[in-house]
Amino acid sequence: MKVKNKKKLIKYLNVLDQPIRLSPFLFSRSFLLWALLGLMGGLIAGVYWVCLEFLTEKIAHYSGWLTIVAMTICGLLAGLVIHFIGNPGEIQLIVNNIRFNKGKLDPKNNPSMILSSLLCVASGGSLGPEAPLVQITGSTGSWLGIIFRIKGEELRSLSIAGMASGFTALFGAPLGGSLFSLEILHHKHAVEYYKAIIPALVASCFSYVVFAFIIELGLGATWDLPTYEFVSPFDFGLVILFAIAAAILGWGFIFCTKFLKLLFEKYPLPIYVKTTIGGLLLGIISYYLPITRYFGHYQINELLIADFSFQFLILILIFKIIAISVTVTSGWRGGFIIPLFFVGVTLGLIIHHLFPSIDVSLAIISCMASINACVTRTPMSSTILLATLTGFSYFIPILFASLTGYFLAPRIPFISSQMDKADT
Repeated sequence: MKVKNKKKLIKYLNVLDQPIRLSPFLFSRSFLLWALLGLMGGLIAGVYWVCLEFLTEKIAHYSGWLTIVAMTICGLLAGLVIHFIGNPGEIQLIVNNIRFNKGKLDPKNNPSMILSSLLCVASGGSLGPEAPLVQITGSTGSWLGIIFRIKGEELRSLSIAGMASGFTALFGAPLGGSLFSLEILHHKHAVEYYKAIIPALVASCFSYVVFAFIIELGLGATWDLPTYEFVSPFDFGLVILFAIAAAILGWGFIFCTKFLKLLFEKYPLPIYVKTTIGGLLLGIISYYLPITRYFGHYQINELLIADFSFQFLILILIFKIIAISVTVTSGWRGGFIIPLFFVGVTLGLIIHHLFPSIDVSLAIISCMASINACVTRTPMSSTILLATLTGFSYFIPILFASLTGYFLAPRIPFISSQMDKADT
């Protein structure tokens, strides 16, 4: 071999022998940005939750027939906020912007979303704060990305990480919240945005710590299900049967919502008229069935403790579905994940009334997982969230139920922006 070639070979081997060095600045910058976003998300969620609790306590003083008056007035006020400040959009808009608008969520919608959602959720609407929090924290991620001149997929990842911090703060489950923020974006390919999983996890962990500190959140389960003991492999068959029943109910909720949406769209009413009508209808339902009021965070435990009759549970189930549908279609702001969990608990209790020998916790957890996966197309994150929120010690039955609900979901997703443009 010529000397010249030998020198080239030695130089090449020396290069290979050098240790691979990643830029510590780039890594630190990214990590610190994700952590900062998580801290901001937890702070936003904590302040939002404190304001929500304060408003809820004040409005709750108007009980009895005054419930109808209070919810009607709050509906009017929320509609006026949207009319004059701007329409903040719904979960469909969030998903659409993340997927097709370069991952950008516009912060200019936040004032309208904060004010209108606080009025709607605090007064007793059957939607929860998860969608407003996701909009606010996700747009905070977009805002940070623009400030630091981040573009492309990294900007999208930052918006998703912001969404995850909002989900996590509410549900108290960093892994479940992170997966949910990814999975809800695309019902066919949950891993399409896999690059965002680490930013989402980091932001979620920091958000959880801040939120837990602000509201003094513990580490235990949110909802107290009775302890389940595995009896036989036939329990898996029961899980699938329960999940099928819950998926059918999910279809019923979707059709009920579409029917009411057609009614509201038939007459082009101003938004404040629609929200006022919605408040009136929700107030009437809440007057006769107080447990259907609010989004279900505290009402699920009340449902589990109370010994309601079979007939009364049927009424709760029917009118809670109607209440959620009215809230969604009349312009009230909020998210329907926890309300769907409430519906699943009610169905599980009804099944237990029909078949007392069946384990009540198994029926409840199966119905909760299936109906949420059927409507939102999020089987993986639904499984993790429910395991965390309920303390249900057996992971696999929840997964079976979630997958059953997912595969029995309608072909056209309830969140229409989850669909591929090629499918429309």
